[in-house]
Amino acid sequence: MTEPSGDVRALIERVAKSIVDAPNEVFVDQVEGDVIELEVAEGDVGKVIGRQGRTVRAMRALLNAAGVRAHKRYTLEIIE
Repeated sequence: MTEPSGDVRALIERVAKSIVDAPNEVFVDQVEGDVIELEVAEGDVGKVIGRQGRTVRAMRALLNAAGVRAHKRYTLEIIE
């Protein structure tokens, strides 16, 4: 993400694929411009959320930081 208009969808996809056991089942979609939907395998949902939601909170913090650079406000939703 060296350029201001970087692809936040690719950022979330790369982070999610590094966390889960089945990286080929990670799908990230950007809907309505500001909403990022993350879909992972059923067994990997807990890994993406993390203990007490820490992992997903960190991913949302990354999205917020990327949004500041792009002057947008992004929302991350986990699809089960």
